Amino acid sequence: MKLTFVNVGYGEAILLECPDPARESGTFVMLIDGGGARAEEFADAASGRLPLAEYLRAAGTDHIDVMVSTHIHEDHLCGLVPAAELLPPGELWQTFSPDLAAQMHELDNSAGRNLSQDNFMRALNDYRALCNGMTAQGRSVRKLAPGMSGSLCDGLTWQVLAPAPEACAALEADLRKLYQETGEVFFETLDRLDRSMNNGSMMLLLDYRGTRILLPGDTNVGGYEGIDPASLRAHLFKIGHHGQLDGADQALLDKIQPDAVVCCASSDRRYNSANPEVVELLRRNGIALYCSDCPEIAGQVIPPHRAVCFTVGEAGAISAEYLV
Repeated sequence: MKLTFVNVGYGEAILLECPDPARESGTFVMLIDGGGARAEEFADAASGRLPLAEYLRAAGTDHIDVMVSTHIHEDHLCGLVPAAELLPPGELWQTFSPDLAAQMHELDNSAGRNLSQDNFMRALNDYRALCNGMTAQGRSVRKLAPGMSGSLCDGLTWQVLAPAPEACAALEADLRKLYQETGEVFFETLDRLDRSMNNGSMMLLLDYRGTRILLPGDTNVGGYEGIDPASLRAHLFKIGHHGQLDGADQALLDKIQPDAVVCCASSDRRYNSANPEVVELLRRNGIALYCSDCPEIAGQVIPPHRAVCFTVGEAGAISAEYLV
């Protein structure tokens, strides 16, 4: 099985490919988040960053069986729209009621009072477009919740660990309310939703023949409360919130006990991603660190690259390679 973290700058896009004779081209393909879609994010490609759809074309990806939107933020969701236009997925997994998108209307993101509001309204518009496009094509939009699990192909299983149903219900209620509001109340609700969305991320635990991979979206340390610590144990951990200071602490690492961590921080370490305190915490714990982009990491030389690819073998051995 291959798990590729595409260099989309400040954002996340994860391509999973697993051998499966029953699938098209003999491979099961899952896409988890898509990075952003703002042109300025990719204006400087010196670190190797590129839009997800461009990466998929260059890699020769010919289909997507399952597309996953962990949460509604521009740097995770907006790149999924061109990817879905290029390769319409068999089904879309997300965390809200399938009828939500039909009740949303287009927002004027130019009315945003700052970059955060502009980005969040872009993400809401693209979520609406993605879900409604899937429905129009007769493709499934599934709501996933903790406790759900299953098999994707031979040897590969999945389990949803978060968000907690009550937290997700509160987010959805606020989303529905947002589209009924105007003026200052609209922007207050918009900001509250934006702040709450990270810990509304879908958290996936994948298991390929005994090798466990924890993908928490942008969940920060506060979003793991109530999850059975035994469920969190993973060999490979994609650290939450781009490795910002709230992405992980010692208590969380003690539960996960990862051998390796992937950090999706941008090369400019925007918003203090790939936080030096977090990097040092990983070093003290003897955890190997890989990055989807090229942030400056003390003691490491990360070459410009298009992606970092992990290969999980039959015996559970994990190897990593930067794709230049």
